[in-house]
Amino acid sequence: MNKIPFTPEGIEKIKKELEYLIKVERRNVVKAIEEARAHGDISENAEYEAAKERQAYIEGRIQELSGILANAEIIPALTKVPDKVQFGVKVKLLNLDTEEVITYRIVGPYEADPANGSISVYSPLARSLIGKEIGDEVQVNTPSGIKNFEILDIEI
Repeated sequence: MNKIPFTPEGIEKIKKELEYLIKVERRNVVKAIEEARAHGDISENAEYEAAKERQAYIEGRIQELSGILANAEIIPALTKVPDKVQFGVKVKLLNLDTEEVITYRIVGPYEADPANGSISVYSPLARSLIGKEIGDEVQVNTPSGIKNFEILDIEI
């Protein structure tokens, strides 16, 4: 499997979720299963079934996060503003079609949250921006059509 890029903050978030699932949620679901079993016949026990489903979800998520961490590549935080757009930077853009100014941080795929200002390095917009400089214009083919942007600023 290819390495998955992460910011230092993004990898910490994954590690914390994994630790929480292992140390807290796994114990809670085992306790819930024990309590449901204590109610008697488990063949028609909805609490038992729900707890077992929750356990399956938690174990699956633990496996998923463990796999992500095994393939993670932490990209060090930048110490100075680069001349060109690259992984980890914040890019201030002017949408030339709507005159709207937006800012996105370019992060790994598991960190991306466009509604909160972060996009995946693999997204069409980020791929169009990588390597470009302040003042450059980019044209991006999106699912909703072609959009045009100008890079206003690059920050760390």
